[in-house]
Amino acid sequence: MGLPAFVCVFLLAACCCSRRAAGVPGEAPQPEPEVVEVEVGGTALLKCSPSHSQSNVSHVDWFSFHKEKLIPIYRIRQGQGQSEPGEYQRRLQNEGTTLVLKEVTPHDERIFLCQGKRSRSQERRFQLRVYKAPEEPSIQVNDVGISVNSEEPEEVRFQGDEVATCVGRNGYPVPQVTWYKNGHPLKEEKNRVQIQSSQIVESSGLYTLQSVLKAQLGKEDRNAQFYCELNYRLPSGNHMKESKEVTVPVFYPMEKVWLEVEPEGMLKEGDRVVIRCMADGNPQPHFSISKQNLSTREMEEKTTDDNGVLVLEPAQKEHSGLYECQGLDLQTTMSLSHQEELLVNYVSDVRVSPAAPEGKEGSSLNLTCEAESNEALEFQWLREKTGKVLENGPVLQLYNLQREAGGGYRCVASVPRVPGLNRTQLVNVAIFGSPWMTLKERKVWVKENTTLNLSCEATGHPRPTISWNVNGTTSQQTQDAQSTLSILNVLVTPELLETGAKCVASNAVGENTTVIFLELGEDPDPETSDTTTGLGTATVSPHPRANSTSTEKKLPEPESKGVVIVAVTVCVLVLAVLGAVLYFFYKKGKLPCGRSGKQEITLPPSRKGELVVEVKSDKLPEEMGLLQGSSGDKRAPGDQDRPHLMAGPAVCCHVEETLLGSHDRPVRSPVLSARSVKMALREEEKAKRAKSN
Repeated sequence: MGLPAFVCVFLLAACCCSRRAAGVPGEAPQPEPEVVEVEVGGTALLKCSPSHSQSNVSHVDWFSFHKEKLIPIYRIRQGQGQSEPGEYQRRLQNEGTTLVLKEVTPHDERIFLCQGKRSRSQERRFQLRVYKAPEEPSIQVNDVGISVNSEEPEEVRFQGDEVATCVGRNGYPVPQVTWYKNGHPLKEEKNRVQIQSSQIVESSGLYTLQSVLKAQLGKEDRNAQFYCELNYRLPSGNHMKESKEVTVPVFYPMEKVWLEVEPEGMLKEGDRVVIRCMADGNPQPHFSISKQNLSTREMEEKTTDDNGVLVLEPAQKEHSGLYECQGLDLQTTMSLSHQEELLVNYVSDVRVSPAAPEGKEGSSLNLTCEAESNEALEFQWLREKTGKVLENGPVLQLYNLQREAGGGYRCVASVPRVPGLNRTQLVNVAIFGSPWMTLKERKVWVKENTTLNLSCEATGHPRPTISWNVNGTTSQQTQDAQSTLSILNVLVTPELLETGAKCVASNAVGENTTVIFLELGEDPDPETSDTTTGLGTATVSPHPRANSTSTEKKLPEPESKGVVIVAVTVCVLVLAVLGAVLYFFYKKGKLPCGRSGKQEITLPPSRKGELVVEVKSDKLPEEMGLLQGSSGDKRAPGDQDRPHLMAGPAVCCHVEETLLGSHDRPVRSPVLSARSVKMALREEEKAKRAKSN
């Protein structure tokens, strides 16, 4: 080809290029492809003619633009589609002119083009973008740790200081990684921070990101928290995922050691004291703890556990002294030590003088308390049985001693500056006196021919002994320095019912007596009674307000005083009425004489035919003088000594009349008792209620 022909071809090509560059008049420029975003594994819908009715387009061809090549992948003829051979052969189908791409993968991120029968007017392009959120990032810390040596140059110290590695798997496109230390983002800094990131393309087309953090660390980073963050984009916007926080071991030599004592503050005897050796190096050195011997002034090593911890339990004043902690770095053979004084506050040797105090009634007594301590002491006196504070100070003065003042007194020695540090000493005060018993008389409900345990307790100084007037098995127990308890096991017989049981307590000063009366039957008021029948136990014990010299019988229960007073008043009134009635019938001669089941009362011949009224009561003899014979004579001495059945704590009355016949044999008449009177009154009350109704 000659030169003219070559020039013609060159000019023709330049003209074509300039035509394409400038655009042909009447032709529109190519529009930007429409972006379609689909998640990996999803389905992409590419609509070829969204603005026209699909029924007007019967001829459509689909192409993919990959590696600068336009590759046919699908064709539609009269609504029927057919895939072209290749990578999309099994994943494509159509819905009208819309191309449906199933199971989208990262390899499908490219441009797709559709052309109608008239190529220029029916051509559309689509940019398919694929996305996939990465998995939760994993982080692997450097388990070997990082050694810190301040004597090495920075360039040497920085080599190989790998802190941690972060991995984010199966994401698309490649996510971005950011490292954090204690919540603050890290940026690359020469000789201090390096971040090396790499990515791996999996066979599925997804990316796995790996990032390695290297940093120069110091002692201050021994507790630093590191984590990584992955940043990625989705159609909904930017997102991020964080790894867990990790701490890298940092090793550095110790610079000082010290002692740590628990609990903090002032120590006292009885505490559990923990002495721990500490150092600022990592790993911790080998520790040993020693205490100075006060005699030789030399340090003696104490036995500790594997962590160099010494436990004092319980702490005592002997544990006070100078302690030394020694740390030995096994890698550098460097040794450091530290000494500290330990003080255990104490209160000891609490004593009371006199050690065994005693006194007579009406006298005075001084008790003095002393103790040893390394701090200033305060003293307080308490009554042992009540806990009441009697005196603040070392001396307790007791004036006008009474029997109630006997018993325990406790001295409390305490240190105000050390909360909870105190010691006590108990001392018992003895008051000279005869045995002290609560009640003079007591009643027990029993059944005949049964075994009964009777208890009797007495208090006095000197400590009393107890004896019984009834044969039986006895056992005696010492309750305390001044009290004695005696238990009598006895069979209930008619003779015992008549006489009762008498408990006698005696000591060198005097004696006292309690009589226990037995009555057949069930306890009428078991809720308020404190005695038991059969194999039960009746107890008579001391009372702080009892009077050992009193001859009056004490009431069994203080809360029933009102009921007892009313009962006594009613009984006295009934006795007066009955006495008047009986006297009236006796004068009229209409009262039969006799007595059933009771002890006979025989009068002297000179007093035969007189009315005899026998009163059974717990009242004193002067109170029983209310009921006497009509002549005003009192009973003969022989009659007064006759035994009779005794009532319990409640007052009971018994009225009898005895007339002698022609042969001087007494004729027995029915017995009127308090119970019979009560029953009669109840029947009369019921009759009145029935009549009123």
